[in-house]
Amino acid sequence: MTRRIVRTGIQLGIFSIFLFLLIVFVDNRYRVLPNAIHSHLPAHHPGLVVTDLEVVTCSSINPFSKCTIDGPDWHRINKDLYLGKGYVSSAYLLVRRKKEDDLSAHEEVVTDVRIGRIQPSSLDPTSKDQRWESRRAGIWIKLSSKRHESEMVTGVDVLFGPDAVDPRSNWQVQDLSLFLDTDRDSAEPRLTVRKGPAQKIEKPVPRIRKDGKFKIMQAADLHLATGIGKCRHALPENQPCEADPRTLDFAARLIEEEKPDFVVLSGDQVNGDTAPDAQSAIFKASEMFARHKIPYAGIFGNHDDEGNLNRAESMAIMDGLPYSMSTAGPEDVDGVGNYYIEILARGSSTHSALTLYLLDTHSYSPDENHYHGYDWLKTSQIDWFKSTSQSLKRKHKEYTHIHMDLAFIHIPLPEYRNPDQQSWVGNWTEPPTAPAYNTNFKDALIEENVLMVSCGHDHVNDYCLPALNKEKNPALWMCYGGGAGFGGYGGYYGYHRRVRFFEMDMNEARITTWKRMEWAETKEGLEKRVDEQIIVDGGRVVTGM
Repeated sequence: MTRRIVRTGIQLGIFSIFLFLLIVFVDNRYRVLPNAIHSHLPAHHPGLVVTDLEVVTCSSINPFSKCTIDGPDWHRINKDLYLGKGYVSSAYLLVRRKKEDDLSAHEEVVTDVRIGRIQPSSLDPTSKDQRWESRRAGIWIKLSSKRHESEMVTGVDVLFGPDAVDPRSNWQVQDLSLFLDTDRDSAEPRLTVRKGPAQKIEKPVPRIRKDGKFKIMQAADLHLATGIGKCRHALPENQPCEADPRTLDFAARLIEEEKPDFVVLSGDQVNGDTAPDAQSAIFKASEMFARHKIPYAGIFGNHDDEGNLNRAESMAIMDGLPYSMSTAGPEDVDGVGNYYIEILARGSSTHSALTLYLLDTHSYSPDENHYHGYDWLKTSQIDWFKSTSQSLKRKHKEYTHIHMDLAFIHIPLPEYRNPDQQSWVGNWTEPPTAPAYNTNFKDALIEENVLMVSCGHDHVNDYCLPALNKEKNPALWMCYGGGAGFGGYGGYYGYHRRVRFFEMDMNEARITTWKRMEWAETKEGLEKRVDEQIIVDGGRVVTGM
C-alpha cells in the first residue's frame, strides 16, 4: 500500500512537471509565432528616439527560451524574421527607444543604421561624438551624443522581400537584408528606418480638372505578395515572369500613359496565402501611387485578410499613408471600409461634383449550409448607404452642373448574373461568383440614383451590364474591373491582364469607360482602348451607343 502511494505520488509529480512545462512551452510558442497571433504593434511613436537595436532568437522546443530583452524601454517588432519558416526557431528585432526629454545629458542616440559584414565608413572617422557599433544579423548602428532633430533615428520597422519599398515620408529601406542563418529559406527581412520627426499626413483633395474632366483608374485584384510572388497563367507562356514586378510595371505604365486623377483599389490587393507580411505587400502599391502623386482609395476582397493582418489592421496602415484616402468607416456598420469620397468641382469650389461610394463585401458565406459561396452586403451597410446618400442630396444640388454618384465593391452583386437578359459589353469568361443570398443592394443603388457600380473578384470577367429599374428601364451599369495582378489566376483562354478606366466629362454629365491590356500581339494592341463605350450621358444611363 505504501509503495502504491509513493508510486502514485511520483506519477503525480512527474505529471505536474510535465503540465507545467507544457504550459510554458505552449505559452512560449504563442509568444514567438508570427503576427498571425500577435496584434501588429507600431514600430515608432511620436516624440521617441531610438537608442539601440538588437536581434534576438528563441526556440519553440526550449520552454525557457524567449524572444525578449530584459530591461526598460525595449520594444519588439512583432514580425518573425523567418516568417514562420525557421522550423523550431524564430527571430525578432527589438528596438530600444526613449522620450527625448528623458535622456540624460550625454546619453547617446542612434543617428544611422546600416546592414553589412564590415563596419560602414563614417563621414568623419576622427569625430569623438559618434561611433559605429555592431549588432547581430549584420546590423551596424551609429551612436552619437549630439542630437540634431533631422539626424536622430526615430523609427525602425521590418519589411520583407528584395522588392520591399516604404511609401512613408522620412522612411528608407536598407539595401541589404538582415544576415540570418543561410540554411533556412530566407524571407529577406529588411530594416526600414525613419530619421527626424514624423511627418503629418494630409489627406489629398481630389478635384475636377480645369477642362471639366476627371479620370478614375480601377485597379482590381492586384494580388501582391510578400516578396516578388509567383506568376499564375501568365501570357505569353514562353515569357519569363515575376508576378509583383510585372503587375506593378503594368500599373505604372498605365498611370504614366493615361494620367488618371484618382485610383480605386477594388479589393484583393494582397494575395493572402503568399503574403505572410501583408504590410510589405500593401506598401508596394502605395509607394507607386505616392511616387506618381495620385490620390487613391481601397476596399478589401476575400483574400486581403488571409495573410497576417485582419481588415482593421490593414486599413489602419492604409489610412496613414501618403495620398491615401482609405478609411475604416463607421464602427456601427458591418465590415471595414464603408465610406464615401467627394470629388470637388474645378477651381476653388467647395461643392461636390462626384461622389464615390466604397463598401466592404466581406469574404465567405457565414451560412454555407443554406448559401454556398460568398458573403453579402449587410442591412446595416445598405441603411448607412441610403441615409448617407439622402443626407448629401441637398448639398449636391448646389453644384452648378449635374452631380453624379458612382460605387465600387469587390464581390459582384447577384444581378451580375443577368436575370433580365440584357446585352453586355466585354468578356463574360467565367460564371459570376456573386453571393447566393440577395439583400437587394442593386435596388438601393438605383433608388439613390447611383449610375454605375464596378467590382473585381472574377478575374477573367470584364463586362459592363445594364440593370433595370422597376419600370424595366436601364438605370444602373454594373461593370467588372478585370484582373490586373499576376499573383492571382487569369490569363487563360487568351484573356490578358487588364485595367478599367472611367472618364467623367462634367461639362456633358457623361461617363465613358474602357480597358487597357497588359500584353498584346502588337504594340498597337497595347495602346488601344478596348470596349470603349459611353454609359452615362446627360446624367442618365444610356445603352447602345
